[in-house]
Amino acid sequence: MKKLKADVVVLGAGPGGYAAAFYASDKGKNVILIDKGTQLGGVCLNRGCIPSKALINATSVMEEAMGSDHRGISFSQPKIDLKKMRAWKDGIITTLATGIRQLAKKRNVELLAGKAHFESPQLIRVELEKGQVFVEFETAIIAVGSRPALPSVFDLGSQRIMTSTEALELSDIPQSLLVIGGGYIGMELGTVYANLGSKITVVEAMGSLLAGADPDLVRPVMKKAKEKFSEIHLSTKVVSLQTEGKHIKVNMVGPDQKTMSKTFDKVLVSIGRTPNSDDLGLSDSGIEVDDRGFIKVNTYQQTSVSHIYAIGDISGGILLAHKASKEAKIAVDHRCESLSNPISNEDINIPAVVFTDPEVAWVGLTETEAKSKGIKVNVAKFSWGASGKALAHDRTDGLTKLILEPETDRVLGVGIVGIHAGDLISEGVLAVEMGANAEDLAFTVHPHPTLSETIMESAEAFYGHSAHVFSPKK
Repeated sequence: MKKLKADVVVLGAGPGGYAAAFYASDKGKNVILIDKGTQLGGVCLNRGCIPSKALINATSVMEEAMGSDHRGISFSQPKIDLKKMRAWKDGIITTLATGIRQLAKKRNVELLAGKAHFESPQLIRVELEKGQVFVEFETAIIAVGSRPALPSVFDLGSQRIMTSTEALELSDIPQSLLVIGGGYIGMELGTVYANLGSKITVVEAMGSLLAGADPDLVRPVMKKAKEKFSEIHLSTKVVSLQTEGKHIKVNMVGPDQKTMSKTFDKVLVSIGRTPNSDDLGLSDSGIEVDDRGFIKVNTYQQTSVSHIYAIGDISGGILLAHKASKEAKIAVDHRCESLSNPISNEDINIPAVVFTDPEVAWVGLTETEAKSKGIKVNVAKFSWGASGKALAHDRTDGLTKLILEPETDRVLGVGIVGIHAGDLISEGVLAVEMGANAEDLAFTVHPHPTLSETIMESAEAFYGHSAHVFSPKK
């Protein structure tokens, strides 16, 4: 049998996997990167973050153009060429995937396209397109990610029932689309299809959209969604789906426990993700998983087998690409003993961004979390209605807030809702990471007119001397 040897073998070439492989190579390790797909980049690049943001951007441009009459600018009804839009989206994916492959080559990272299976704690079998190969390793990093959850009750084998994977293919524009799940995936893709002309209905089992975000940050998103979507049903559960001709009949139970039935051209199921931990041979290597299939890890991403690590979606927690990339470095640094005092996953602050309209972003302690844990905090807020840049964009539906420690004014968390919130939150991440206080943010000169000023003005408002709002310090 053909056998290869590696210092580090990485399973999965997504944002966690290729980051781990490249970083380990930069540390002087002999690295083999295994992925079952022919194109590198994982779910994020091929079926998630990048294509969804491309479509969000493309369709929001169209929406903004059509809403410019009051600015003295008018356009004729836009024409949508789905074939050309798909080609443009796919071109972005190909460009980025090609770049990853070129970087792997420059770093001498060996690539294997195939399905990996642990034979033992030191040996992996890789099923290639033709034949198989065995890889003997000193360290393994598992970064195989997750897939959309599709409960059997919803899996009718119909192309009219989609997960995010099929929705991003953009095969057509359904006249009516039901989105099951009001989380970030459902809301983002619902927005895309609404901008393209679909009548969107959202059904969410919880009592609010975007669970995890503070209510005051969700409020502008809810208001905008009510304008764009046909219906939003909260505290409502979908109990069954069935095909009915060229439609899908949906049975739901509302908050009043009454059953209602509606038909839709298509249904998007976006109720979470499932780890790709099955059929990896984890039990053969002694790697433990929890009851949901996520691999158990310690604060350095080590599994129950000390020389095998797991990062990204497969290790649970917040399922975000940038979390996976950071965990890649934590794992490699720990295994390579790069740092005298290794960083653990408890030392990092992971920002969350939802690319809805408007965007929502937060980092650190939220106001809701503080209340639930009985943590006393001060909250500083700045409404974008007082922002000149927000007015110039016709987007005053934003809010910037700081969560502060009462004794020291230290920034414990930052939350932003508004256009470009995802770009603005990085300053908040830095503030939380460095232990900055509100005075630091108030003292830092921000360029005018910008949306970033709202962070400074939140801090100034807290001290009672914001130029654009009257808020005497209590």
